[in-house]
Amino acid sequence: MVEGRAYRTGGGRIQVNSIVEIEQSKISLADAKRAGYQSVAEVVENLRSGDDRSLYRVEFALLDEPDPRAELAATSNLSVDDVAGIASRLDRYDRASKAGPWTGETLRLIAAHPARRAPDLAEMVGSETQPFKLNVRKLKNLGLTHSLKVGYELSPRGVAFLAADNS
Repeated sequence: MVEGRAYRTGGGRIQVNSIVEIEQSKISLADAKRAGYQSVAEVVENLRSGDDRSLYRVEFALLDEPDPRAELAATSNLSVDDVAGIASRLDRYDRASKAGPWTGETLRLIAAHPARRAPDLAEMVGSETQPFKLNVRKLKNLGLTHSLKVGYELSPRGVAFLAADNS
């Protein structure tokens, strides 16, 4: 974690406000309660033992603002520069992959099979499920896909990119 940075969690987006290394003796009852414990003793009970451990107080706040990826994904009006920028990023992903190019195939697969389970999609391209899901997350970070309760779909940005991309 990095102080001042926003992170996505299962409960929403958080902003890390501070990270401070502390001594066990400095854990207060207020610290324990904010962390979901009833007492300082309960916190101490749950700490990893040993002298080689460090203990940190991390303070954060829930962000009450839309996920920038959602706003990006909703953008379907892409300029020539937008398309070139996305294509460049996808090309870098393809070149960095030990398994070979995957981005175009994955986008077209999701377009052809929206709401299909990730293991099914992964099998269609001869991939293990977890690496496939990690790759789809990279596409989501670019605003090209949405995660559904089951499977994925292209976002408006992803649809627009596929329509505009000439590669």
